[in-house]
Amino acid sequence: MSEVAAQSGETHAEPNKARIRIGTSGYSFPDWVGPFYPPGTRSGDFLSWYARHFDIVEINSTYYGIPHPRVLEQMERKTPDHFRFIAKLHRSMTHESGLVPSAVTEFRAALEPLRAARKLDGLLAQFPWAFRRTPHALSHLERLRDALPGDPLFVEFRHDSWNTPDLAEVLRERHLGYCAVDEPALRGLMPPIAPLTAEDAYVRFHGRNAKNWWASGGPRERTSGDRYDWEYTAAELGEWVEKIAELSRKARSTYLFFNNCHAGQAARSAKLMQEMLRQQHLPA
Repeated sequence: MSEVAAQSGETHAEPNKARIRIGTSGYSFPDWVGPFYPPGTRSGDFLSWYARHFDIVEINSTYYGIPHPRVLEQMERKTPDHFRFIAKLHRSMTHESGLVPSAVTEFRAALEPLRAARKLDGLLAQFPWAFRRTPHALSHLERLRDALPGDPLFVEFRHDSWNTPDLAEVLRERHLGYCAVDEPALRGLMPPIAPLTAEDAYVRFHGRNAKNWWASGGPRERTSGDRYDWEYTAAELGEWVEKIAELSRKARSTYLFFNNCHAGQAARSAKLMQEMLRQQHLPA
């Protein structure tokens, strides 16, 4: 493991002051107009409006295609100085057989406007359910970390073969942050564990739609978004409050993202979590 691969990206939080940042996994959804964005809001104004309510967003579009740097430059200009972004890795890095150097170079170049503005807080590698813990998978994590030096890198696993007693140690050795998940309690999925393996903590809330999680025919990745159609209750989010408090006591920053994006549900859940943490006097 090279020294440059260490998870030593710049911090944007105040020194010695832990911060909880809450946002959603994406923001550009037409069905949020009405439930979250005011009626008549144009898509070009979504991010500006979003930034009035949240100070961070997870960019999911970078998973589907690597944008031109101008795209992210325009996004950066629509947000205030304190706003932050975390970008999801392109699928060629997590869902395909190997790392293509040209794709990695293109991906890093696309993010440069955010990095230059000091608004890029990290990268997310979301792996599919088929990504099991094997020697080959561990090697891939090392190669991925080395290919993306300097930026905090968080990994999200879907398959419970990663739920082992040495998971935290394995990730710390590779300078990787663990992305905890809230998702249905189904056989084969990762449980809601939340070890801190890097300077920053990370949690993603996918909803608990067990009925629609798997495609017909067995446990494989769906192509529809039905699995994320879920409205969180205060009781469900309350199960995470103490875990988040514990993470925030230890972490430099704690990131919470809601991926239940149908019809503004993620924004409502994020606002609810903001209020619940503030009631507990947590820095959200």
